[in-house]
Amino acid sequence: MNPAALFFILFVLLTLAVTRLAARRQGAGATAFYSADGRLAGWQNGLALAGDYLSAAAFLGAAGLYFTSGYDSAVYAVGTLFGWPLLLILLAERLRERGEYTLAGVLAQRFDSPAVRGLAAASSLTVTLFYLIVQMVGAGKLVELLFGLPYPAAVGIVGALMVLYAAVGGMLATSWVQMIKALLLFGCTGALAAGVLAAHGGSVTALFADAAARAGHGAALFLPSRALANPVEVLSLGVGLTLGLLGLPHVLMRFVTVPDARAARSSAVWATGLIALFFVVNMLIGFGAVALLTPHAELFGPAGKLIGGSNMAAVQLARVEGGELAAGFVAAVAFATILAVVAGLALAGASVISRDLYAGLLRGSSARTELRLARGAVVALGALAVALSLAFRDQNVAFLFGLAFALAASSNFPLLLLALFWPKLTARGVIAGGVTGIVAAVGLIVTGPAVWVAVLGHKAPLFPYANPALFSVPLAFAAAWLGSVTDRAARRAALFT
Repeated sequence: MNPAALFFILFVLLTLAVTRLAARRQGAGATAFYSADGRLAGWQNGLALAGDYLSAAAFLGAAGLYFTSGYDSAVYAVGTLFGWPLLLILLAERLRERGEYTLAGVLAQRFDSPAVRGLAAASSLTVTLFYLIVQMVGAGKLVELLFGLPYPAAVGIVGALMVLYAAVGGMLATSWVQMIKALLLFGCTGALAAGVLAAHGGSVTALFADAAARAGHGAALFLPSRALANPVEVLSLGVGLTLGLLGLPHVLMRFVTVPDARAARSSAVWATGLIALFFVVNMLIGFGAVALLTPHAELFGPAGKLIGGSNMAAVQLARVEGGELAAGFVAAVAFATILAVVAGLALAGASVISRDLYAGLLRGSSARTELRLARGAVVALGALAVALSLAFRDQNVAFLFGLAFALAASSNFPLLLLALFWPKLTARGVIAGGVTGIVAAVGLIVTGPAVWVAVLGHKAPLFPYANPALFSVPLAFAAAWLGSVTDRAARRAALFT
């Protein structure tokens, strides 16, 4: 049997057993389903947060970007990492004190407005769905390449397992699966990095020198490529990655899985440290792939491209270090990473549908009905994700990932920050800020090079930058401010309260 398939089957069996155990231990009701009854310790939730965020893109994609572009991958890592201390400082404790799972829930504590709840739910659900499609397409391609399964079968397996983890075990099972996946991922990357350092006498300096020499770029390997040569592009990318993290629904809802604000703060600290460690180790893997794979001509196709594409750099590095068994283990861990992430995304999407839209708008709904709907929403999201991943099979879906982060940074984050810290925010300001952020993010992505040129085939983009957050985020804040200060009805109401 293919080693990757063997390891993957073992992981699935283990996590299904964990899901069954979690289903038995999980309390009754919708609160337990969404929040695991707040029973996770800070370090446990921190490990699960790291697992939630470290997708296959962060592992295989980042290592592959080091392999092809060197420095550029470090920009993505730093931009992402910078968001975690901000999450700790701005949101972690306040979200736990509020006790709400979603952006719409936080806004509803201040504004009794169906329009506000609907806007927040639509924004969060769109971010979740875009992120989910990217993961599903990546999973299908990975399984198709590594296990030899047809693409439809691959995404069908991912969708079925996602539904089982989220619908049967709820947040408790999803958290345990994330912790197992995170431990496997750290063990895998640690072993790969140790092999890279061992091949260079334990010297990072020798590794970097060898990588620069093998790549044939010299010091240019540690300088921005043409894609990030424009400082405005780099700054906009950093803003999107940093603030987008603070608006991702599946990350935000994790702060209700701990018992109190102190544990929420501990969760963010643990997640920040673990993710920082991961990015350092992944940098060693990426540059190690440059140094150790280049001499192996059999790993490259006739055009000089790495077999399987640059995203397979970590898998090919494992093959060089430990043979087919090691390569199979790394491939299985990468696939397990996708499974765990999509389960968290499905649960976040289900909470928006059942809690924000159904229970929030139909206030007479029962907890039992809400729980039933949440499980049904997981199934529906799974089916929709599979269908969309089939539709996007032959498309470059990278722009969807960028769009998910741009929407999270431009709509979810401004509304959440203002709701928590600005007393003068009004319902009109929320609508103005949210709509402006969504329209700006989508419009600039569509008219930028990622869609206007790469997808639609035009010669030049209308908007010159691939990352819109530097422009869309300030627009959203400005619209929310303007909508609030010009809201005469809200000011009149305040005079009589």
